[in-house]
Amino acid sequence: MNRRYIIASGGTGGHFYPGFALGKALRKQGCPVLFIVRKNDPAIQVLQAKRLHYNEIDFTGLPRSINPLRHIAFVTKFFKSLSQTRRIVRRFRPDVAVGMGGYISFPLIVMAHFMGIKTAVHDSNARLGLANRCSGLFADLFMLGLPIPKKMKKAVLTSTPIRAEFVSRANRNGLLKELGLDPARKTALVVGGSQGAKNLNLAVVEAARHSKQWQFIHITGERWYSTVRGMHELNPRVAVLPYSHEIYALMQVVDLAICRSGASTLAELIYCRLPAVLVPFPHAAANHQYYNARILQEAGCALLLPDDKHLAEHLQQTMLLLDGAGAAAKLSAMSKAYRRLEVPNPLQAAQNIAKLLGQL
Repeated sequence: MNRRYIIASGGTGGHFYPGFALGKALRKQGCPVLFIVRKNDPAIQVLQAKRLHYNEIDFTGLPRSINPLRHIAFVTKFFKSLSQTRRIVRRFRPDVAVGMGGYISFPLIVMAHFMGIKTAVHDSNARLGLANRCSGLFADLFMLGLPIPKKMKKAVLTSTPIRAEFVSRANRNGLLKELGLDPARKTALVVGGSQGAKNLNLAVVEAARHSKQWQFIHITGERWYSTVRGMHELNPRVAVLPYSHEIYALMQVVDLAICRSGASTLAELIYCRLPAVLVPFPHAAANHQYYNARILQEAGCALLLPDDKHLAEHLQQTMLLLDGAGAAAKLSAMSKAYRRLEVPNPLQAAQNIAKLLGQL
């Protein structure tokens, strides 16, 4: 009889999609899988489209403010979520409970532990989040997406699962021509996250104006699309998109990424061995995007620029350095530097994690 798995996954795309990839891998093995997501989570639409089973719990993250009413609401929802999770676990009867990071994992891991069910936690970031640090106290297995400075008991470096679409090889010439760009030019892909990033968008506009050798695929986010497209002033070396469902193809045909440093993005960069200029989101919890970026910077795979008032100036200087003599050698060295990371193949991460879970 196949083992049954329950996966807490959601809150952000960075937590949801690795769990989604794992759930699909387990389903391919014939294992029943149930997802736990927060109430009204946007991830529900994806689960419904793929006909994956899920239950919602009414929970929220720990308030960052000192407002006592918010803390009272948090405690109330916490105990409510434990009760909801207990009913779900009793009804589904899983063999293993898995938390893929974020506050949604904590009620499941705690409740499953005290109900005698094997538990596992995955953290994609180089600095562990508060929810995962707490969940780890109740976990039989802790899995890491990136190396962390401090060694942990029961921890295994697995990398972070990425979408299976990355296995498909993209046609550089065809894709760039389709975007109105020249396949013979060096091409940079700009991604500021699904919502876009104002400061990064503006910095790229300036960099594109001054760069002589580079062309850009600039994904702005829906909110900034009209403004940024106008600012590029029909620059023939820039293709402006509000969003792309084919990021897996774009990453394979460009020479450089200019992007945030969320864990899922880094896993995709690692798989593609794509040189990068990383601009960490400055308001990420515990500044984890900065620590993620440091992993690639120290290995020589990426350059790190802070998202501050000097970003436009520093990005122009960076692109000028990559414009001149020796740029091709620099990019090649950055790509080869990914070997130093010794992070397992992200495309195989879901299958490797499924194997580890099967051994619990």
